[in-house]
Amino acid sequence: MGRTVASKTVYHRLPSADAAFLHMDRPTNLMVINFVMLFDERLDEQRLRAVISARLLERYPRFRQRVVKRRPPLRGPAFVEDPRFELDHHVHHHELSVAGDDALRELVSDLVTSPLERSRPLWAMYLLKRPGGGCALVVRIHHCIVDGIALAQLMLSLTDAVPAAPAAAPVCADALVAARTSHVRASRRGERAHGALAGAAANAKALAKLLFTLPDAKTALRGELVTAKRVAWTGRLDLALVKATARAQGASVNDVLLAAVCGALRRHLLERGGRPRAIRTLVPFNLRPLEEPIPRDLGNRFGLVFLTLPVDISSRRERLQELTRRMAAIKSSREGPVSYVILKAMGLTPPGVESRIVDIFTAKASAMTTNVPGPREQVYLAGTRLGTVLVWAPVSGSVGMTVSIFSYHDGVTIGLLVDAGLVPNPQVIAQHAEAELAELARLKPMGGSGLR
Repeated sequence: MGRTVASKTVYHRLPSADAAFLHMDRPTNLMVINFVMLFDERLDEQRLRAVISARLLERYPRFRQRVVKRRPPLRGPAFVEDPRFELDHHVHHHELSVAGDDALRELVSDLVTSPLERSRPLWAMYLLKRPGGGCALVVRIHHCIVDGIALAQLMLSLTDAVPAAPAAAPVCADALVAARTSHVRASRRGERAHGALAGAAANAKALAKLLFTLPDAKTALRGELVTAKRVAWTGRLDLALVKATARAQGASVNDVLLAAVCGALRRHLLERGGRPRAIRTLVPFNLRPLEEPIPRDLGNRFGLVFLTLPVDISSRRERLQELTRRMAAIKSSREGPVSYVILKAMGLTPPGVESRIVDIFTAKASAMTTNVPGPREQVYLAGTRLGTVLVWAPVSGSVGMTVSIFSYHDGVTIGLLVDAGLVPNPQVIAQHAEAELAELARLKPMGGSGLR
């Protein structure tokens, strides 16, 4: 843990992948992971602070450490203990004056455009009281501390399976197991490929695809970015209905949800007067061993793969079938491990060089799409029942939209973070996704069962 001993500062150099994310910050795309926990009742603030202290600050030193630059530049940025750390600097309060989700959307949209204070540890929480009871907890953590896949596990470790658990109680085991994986699961083969990059031909093919894929098609979802952002989200979607639809269509739950997103984007492009074209999205590929807990020093351990969303296909059934085929192909791809190696190399380059690489790479996609499963059972934070979780993953460079899917208990939500200049009202797209899911559920079942 970073500390000061006899006036000597102890430095913990950022791993190169984490340094890469630190340098990716731009006013038009902050590399900050944002999510919201919604509660029907008010959280006990004193109890919440005790949970944060016992399960976050004591277990993970990064939350008490700030980032400093060192000279010469080749020494790289480092984490050091913040000698002036106070929890009050990171836990803020606000009372919403208007009931309903519109006020919450406006506030969160403002927050996601605000850089974290670089002179302090790079995280913040906002406890929002809602009129008529209930509250929301907004959590913001910089990507240089931890990746989104591990963050789901980390934050859900603050919760319990029962409301009466003490602040320092063991974390909810089911939450940890369920949140360890993204929707592109790293297989044992993928982990071995990451360790040794075995199979030169397969790696060369993956590298060629990552480097030589052409820029994505120009649509209403690509263009000059502005600083302002907008967030949106679906209502709580019935997970049982999604699973039943997946079984009926021989697809996975993730395939069905992505098909709903595809249909929503198609509707959006048609409404904007454009011809619906296939849209390329970046998809995180988890490289952490699923059976191991996340380390105390956290960090980033994931790669990225390209997935082309078949927005150009008019038939819902055919879109779903094509998505299922493409998802199966990328699950066995080497793109994830190879892109992680590229990311680590980027973190060793001067910021100007890294920025240019980011521009080239992000020009190849119009969106980032993530899917993280949360706990399968009801959980409680500081004794209060957690109702819904909303997530917005960040993205860098010229990409103007992220789509974040998060399942919890018996429901699932789809969150959108978009550039306000490209999509002024993303809530319409969220509503389209709900309608598309309902249409997929009404499709005639395919022969056989294919739930994965």
